[in-house]
This record gives sequence, C-alpha cells and structure tokens, in this order.
Amino acid sequence: MLKKIPVTEARLGMHLQRLEGPWLSHPFWKTSFTLDDPADLARLRASAVTHCWIDVALGLDVAAPAAAATAAPAPVPAPAPARVPAPAVAAPPAWTSMDEELQRAAQICKSGRAAVKSLFAEARMGRALDAEGCLPLVDDIAGSVLRNPGALVSLARLKTADDYSYMHSVAVCALMVSLARQLGMDDAACREAGLAGLMHDLGKAMMPLEVLNKPGRLTEAEFAVMKTHPVRGHELLVEGRGAGPAVLEVCLHHHERPDGRGYPHGLAGDEVSLLARMGAVCDVYDAITSNRPYKAGWDPAESVAQMASWKGQFDDAVFQAFVRSLGIYPTGSLVRLASQRLAVVVEQNPQLLTAPTVRVFYAIESQRELPAERLDLARSTDRIVARESRKDWDGARLESLWKDEPEH
Repeated sequence: MLKKIPVTEARLGMHLQRLEGPWLSHPFWKTSFTLDDPADLARLRASAVTHCWIDVALGLDVAAPAAAATAAPAPVPAPAPARVPAPAVAAPPAWTSMDEELQRAAQICKSGRAAVKSLFAEARMGRALDAEGCLPLVDDIAGSVLRNPGALVSLARLKTADDYSYMHSVAVCALMVSLARQLGMDDAACREAGLAGLMHDLGKAMMPLEVLNKPGRLTEAEFAVMKTHPVRGHELLVEGRGAGPAVLEVCLHHHERPDGRGYPHGLAGDEVSLLARMGAVCDVYDAITSNRPYKAGWDPAESVAQMASWKGQFDDAVFQAFVRSLGIYPTGSLVRLASQRLAVVVEQNPQLLTAPTVRVFYAIESQRELPAERLDLARSTDRIVARESRKDWDGARLESLWKDEPEH
C-alpha cells in the first residue's frame, strides 16, 4: 500500500516509491528503493523534496503515535561533508559488461531519437517546449552511462543521415553525464548536465531544412544562418518550461571558445560557464566521429588526438577530464598492436586507460584476416603502439567487431 508522508517522517527501513517535487531537486538517481543507509536518510531530509510516497508492503510504516510519544526521537545523522571525488578511475558500483549494456542502450537510443524528433517537430510548429518532460529520458541515459559509459556513447555515434540531428542530442547528453561524473559533480548536477546536452541544439529545429540537411560544405551566407541556432534555441527554451539557467547557458554558449573566437557572443575564458565549456567538447567530439552525408566520421582515437591539437578551442582541464571519461582509445577505435596485428577497441579498462579490451582481427605482415579474438590488454604482454586510419577499411566491418561477439 502506498502512503504519502512528509520527508521529516521518513526513517530507516522505509521503502521509497516516489519523491514529490521538481525532478532536478531529487537527491537520488532512483526514487524506488529501501532506505537502509543513514547518509541517504540525511540527504533526503536535507533536500528540497518536501514529501515522498512509501510502500508499506515493502518496508516500514510511519512510527505509531504511542511509540512516538514514549520513544526518544532517533537522531538524524548529520549530512556528510561535501567533497569533490577523485577522478573516476574505478568502475561504478552497477558496472555491467559492454555486450549486456549495448542491448539496453539500443532501446534507450530508440526512445531518445523519438523524444528529440518530437521536440524538433513541436518547435517547428511553434508550440511551447517542455524540457522537464525529457527528464525521465535523461535518467535512463544517465543510468546507462553509470553501468557502462562506453555502450550508449559508442552506439549513439552510429547515426544515419536522417537521424543525425536527433541522435546527436542523445549522444551529447550521454557524453555530458559521463564528463560530469568524471569532474566529480553530484547527482543533481549530472542530471542537469545531461538535460543541457539533450537540449543544446534545439535551435537547429528553426534552421532552413535546405541548409540544415545540405550534403556538402556550407557557403559563408549559409554558415551565418547556422550560427544563429544557439540564440534561436535559447529563445525556444526561455519561452517553454523546465529549462533552468544552466541548461539555457549551454544552449546559448556551447559554441564559445576559451580564446574568444567562438559565437554568438565571442566570450573568452571564465566568461563561459563550466557546463558550456563541457558542452563545447562533447558537441564537437560527437560531430566529428559521426558519419555525415558529405564525409565519413573520424576514428574515435584519431578524433581525440585531433581535438588535443586544436589550441584555444577547448578548456584544457575540461578536455583532459573528457579524455579520462572516454578513454585514450575510445570504444570503436582502430589500433595497431606490438604484435603487428590490427584490433578494434571494444571496452575500456577504467584502471588503465592505455590497456583497453580489444578484438584482434587482422595480421598486418601476412595481410590476412584472423578469427576475431577478444583480448584484454591489461592481462596480456601485447600492447597498443599506434592509432590506425580507417580510410582503407570497411566502416561497417569495424563497427560490427566492437558491437557484436564474433560467430563461432
């Protein structure tokens, strides 16, 4: 049986079924669990949530009045002091394998594409946007990132031309959550970063379709039109509901640069918020690794290396954290091993970014394909010695190597 109670009456042993109030004010990733940790109880009482729903069939009910009158009130543990965790070099508690998470991520990508497509359609029809309505999707994306950061990020990279604008938003959402966790942000800040990533390119819904979908380089005049999309997106979100200041900031300023050469306002350095600097990195990475009508996406590892060489475009500290969150050789990267074999990176090793798990498939010296073999470089004497270009390889073949187990 469900019962609504003030959070002041919450106690250990209760089963939380749902929290009331704005979703971004919730102190937990999930709201359906049994309260068995004093720190969680303290976080709940210290949050902006005023009421919650409990399931008395799965946990304790509120204290009986008589017992409450005779018993001394249980001390509420003091909230743990705020701290910034060290960079995320350990696997999250809910870690799952790449193969397992890819199945969940595929469903999330499907629902995410539909949600963003609907948002674009609403914007084009002049209807007010409800950013808050996308928060459950952000929660699903964040949950996937926590279980295995590489799965959804890598899967969302595989877009068709028709899907690009929609799946780009899903991918940037996932990248923002992963980067926020790497930077030590708390759950609420990670949610906000994810929502900002999902909403960052809404202004493109207002761009002329012949410009937005042009299969080639834009003219100077066309690029000038496209450069208005951050302002148009900001206007849409201001007119709608559910987008807080941080989300608005990312939408408006994700094309600004630390050196002041970005747009729309030419801001520089700390004039650009941290979330907008994060959005700039995530936006560009997904754009250059994705296939477009006029060019094939770059290899993930090549993209990281190229971005590192673009002086003045990204905040250094944010970019370094981004690389740690993604991996030096991100999932899907084509690499050469010391054994003179080619391999595709299939999963990261959070403890050792230079030694991911790969799938070996080609002998360079004898120029022959090998039976695909999964190899954990952290447990092998072999190692990565170089990134390899994808230009001479069938992209679909490379993607199938990291997405699926080889047939036996």
